[in-house]
Amino acid sequence: MAGKKNRGDPRLDVARYQVDQLAGVQGETADDDDTNTAGQASMDQRTQFVEISIVQAMRRGDFDDLPGSGKPLRNLHEIHDPNWWIRKKIERESLTGLGPPALTLRTEDAALGDRMDAAPSEGAVRELLKDFNARVVEARRQLQGGPPVVTQLRDVEAEVAAWRDRRDARYRAAVEARERERAERAAMTWRQRRRAKRGR
Repeated sequence: MAGKKNRGDPRLDVARYQVDQLAGVQGETADDDDTNTAGQASMDQRTQFVEISIVQAMRRGDFDDLPGSGKPLRNLHEIHDPNWWIRKKIERESLTGLGPPALTLRTEDAALGDRMDAAPSEGAVRELLKDFNARVVEARRQLQGGPPVVTQLRDVEAEVAAWRDRRDARYRAAVEARERERAERAAMTWRQRRRAKRGR
């Protein structure tokens, strides 16, 4: 109605009053006509409110014992990778099959040794390496786009030789563990027999 005085939005007035009270601002606010001054005052009030909230949170200890607090930043000397956060998330959460090939191959490369050790035969290890190398070569062609592939090809013969060495070491360790267990059992049986003889 034309005869009524033009009033502002009451919800906006309440919000402004709450910001003023939370920020601890006292006194009169600027007139509605002076929009630049009011806008500047509002920004100053918000900044002051945020700073006070941060100081109070620090006093309460909300920022104490955060992950990585007091530790040096890792991988500072590595080549800059614009997709580092995706790669870290995939590695941290052990996600498979997600992301561009450059990232999934890097994650797979880190776990390839364990997969080879779990393979039942030398032929299975060779097939695993052949498949991995073929996918690295395919990803390097960049037909699907994405970040550059930095994963290296695996030398099949060297990896198979290392797999054999690890397998033989595991076999020797298992034989030694069985021998120790057998010797401990024999010693225990001998002690039991000796005690039994003494008891007679």
